[in-house]
Amino acid sequence: MITTRRDFAKLAAAGLSVAAFAPKSLLAQGKPDSKFNGVQIGVISYSYRQMKPFDAVSVLKYAVEDGINATELENVQELWAGMPPVPPRPTPARPSPGMQVGERRPELTPEQKAAQLAHAEELTKWRTTMDVKKYAELRKMYADAGVSIYAFKITLTMRMPDAEFDYAFKAAKECGANHLTMEMPDGQPELTKRIGEFASKYKMMIGYHAHLQAKPDTWDEAMSQSPYNGINLDVGHYTAAGNHDQLEFIKKNHARITSMHVKDRKYPENGGQNMPFGEGNTPIKEVLQLMKKEKYTFPATIELEYTLPDGSDSVKEVAKCLAYCKAALA
Repeated sequence: MITTRRDFAKLAAAGLSVAAFAPKSLLAQGKPDSKFNGVQIGVISYSYRQMKPFDAVSVLKYAVEDGINATELENVQELWAGMPPVPPRPTPARPSPGMQVGERRPELTPEQKAAQLAHAEELTKWRTTMDVKKYAELRKMYADAGVSIYAFKITLTMRMPDAEFDYAFKAAKECGANHLTMEMPDGQPELTKRIGEFASKYKMMIGYHAHLQAKPDTWDEAMSQSPYNGINLDVGHYTAAGNHDQLEFIKKNHARITSMHVKDRKYPENGGQNMPFGEGNTPIKEVLQLMKKEKYTFPATIELEYTLPDGSDSVKEVAKCLAYCKAALA
């Protein structure tokens, strides 16, 4: 049974624990554990996007089924809390070799731009008026099932008022996250400076995620602006961007890496495609062994993006990715 926002509202009104309405199968089975030899392996909710249903409660179910005890949440946590639904996005163009699905989309029509602006204004109103303590319910539900929320992904922009920036950090804290993540705002040093100031105010890191624009110096300016501006390294994108210094980059910047997305991609000279773990050029095993050896504490987040094999699904494929990571850390 899927728990809706109305269900949670009824529970809250009745003064009942959220755990009382969590899927019984989650509470009945043993707690998941995906920390191997000191390295925390997690998963981003996006990895389960092809599953139906796809919501915060279902993501928890999928993670527990996969044996994963830590997660980065993207979108599903805000939708669970009552966020106005996002307008449909344009269908992405067919990616060229080396491009990631979602990295290149057609130009928005005037009507689509107007819809996005209207949604942004509606979203600002919701975020700046809702009670962020509601996220403590989500945190408890996840914790009761043995899963911690370590990252809260959100997009912050210069058009947003200060109150919306406050919301982002407060909501993340209520979820139990120790950092925010968002896409790297290229060419907007004023934005990373402003975000860094709020991160400093809340004593909470923010990790910027880069795609194929990732280079060894991509994060340097943002990190110079605030000690709380950090790196949400995607080692797969970093590889597909043509960088061959993955281990050196991690050694140099480990203190500022908030979390690391793990996927296997080929180098651009080999096509750049997403591949099942172990079939691309990303040195996943070596990276995980480095984390184990140096006792780095940032989590390694499985991000499933390769094409699902016939007859499989996201839960089965994430389980394969996890098994690969576990074997690499043996």
